[in-house]
Amino acid sequence: MTITRRDVLLGATATAALVPLAARAQSSEVVIGVIYPFSGGSAQQGVDAQKAYETALEVINKDSDFDLPLAKGEGLPGLGGAKIRLVFADHQADPQKGRAEAERLITQEKVCAVIGTYQSAVAVTVSQICERYQVPFLSADNSSPSLHRRGLKYYFRASPHDEMYSAAMFDFFDAMKKKGTKIETLSLFHEDTIFGTDSGNAQTKIAGERAYKIVTDIKYRANSPSLSAEVQQLKTANADVLMPSSYTTDGILLVKTMAELGYKPNAIVAQDAGFSEKALYDAVGDKLEGVISRGTFSLDLAQKRPMVGKINEMFKARSGKDFNDLTSRQFMGLIILADAISRAKSTDGEKIRDALAATDIPGEKTIMPWKRVKFDEMGQNNDADPVLLQYVGGKFVTIFPPQAAIAEAIWPMK
Repeated sequence: MTITRRDVLLGATATAALVPLAARAQSSEVVIGVIYPFSGGSAQQGVDAQKAYETALEVINKDSDFDLPLAKGEGLPGLGGAKIRLVFADHQADPQKGRAEAERLITQEKVCAVIGTYQSAVAVTVSQICERYQVPFLSADNSSPSLHRRGLKYYFRASPHDEMYSAAMFDFFDAMKKKGTKIETLSLFHEDTIFGTDSGNAQTKIAGERAYKIVTDIKYRANSPSLSAEVQQLKTANADVLMPSSYTTDGILLVKTMAELGYKPNAIVAQDAGFSEKALYDAVGDKLEGVISRGTFSLDLAQKRPMVGKINEMFKARSGKDFNDLTSRQFMGLIILADAISRAKSTDGEKIRDALAATDIPGEKTIMPWKRVKFDEMGQNNDADPVLLQYVGGKFVTIFPPQAAIAEAIWPMK
């Protein structure tokens, strides 16, 4: 499926685009900017994100009986039932294009907040523009730890970052070792953008603290045409666990190259990204039985919290897919942002920012396996508990932590 920038924007900017902010505060409509890749190699992530946000929009703008913020009743009660309208923008996976689109959303489309962006490298520039204009930015699905440590006042992230995810991976390794599994050596494989670099740094730090030996640490160029030399290094090192941090295209190339060169690690424990994407498993899923990926969402939670399954069906009706780690964070991100705008009773950036800072949502009032949503002084939610998922029989099952698991880990992978 392809989508053009014109398709994305069609109908989203036809009305109220240039209405002054003060006038809009009394309007029946609240405008939020959504910035993702809708063209280029990452376009499918943008398409999926759009479906996730449209699902959240239905929950917010229409009446439902879900136990979520804003689900009951229509619109934002703090603004007299005003409805949310989304304006989508295409950053094309380019940080500088993201910067320009964020500025356009704020100065021309007059959005009161921005949410995005899939790539962490784009979140860097988008959040800087939002900070300059004092417009809140909710980082829905970016995982680089450095993003919330830049002293920004208007930056917020409800989901975990890669240090939290990596800690969960090593907690899992520790638990497996106690059961007698041999896990001593690791191979790190990560792309050279802020996502891969931050992930590799986090894993290196924790490995040192917990006495795991990194036998090879490969930083490769994102979107490389070939990974043969890198995979040969991985094969020679033959670590107990391969830990990749790659987006979808690179992940597919990695797995294909591994098959071509006959490299079969005992286990792959991935830093999500491409390894949570249906496109990767459509392409090389037959080679990934038993792969493990970290995540923030588990559809298994529907067994304990039925609304998770019902909301997933709403998303699936739009997208043809179940929620995954990314789309679940996107859905929840808009709910959290809209709830703050309603509590702020205003579209003023500073008031929304203060409302976000005061957020305290119990975990059971989300679709995630989190303790709660509450931001620290840097805008990070430290109560977003990660999970580990294993790809078995064409679907993911939760294997860690024990309180969320529905199955034992299969080790080594098949």
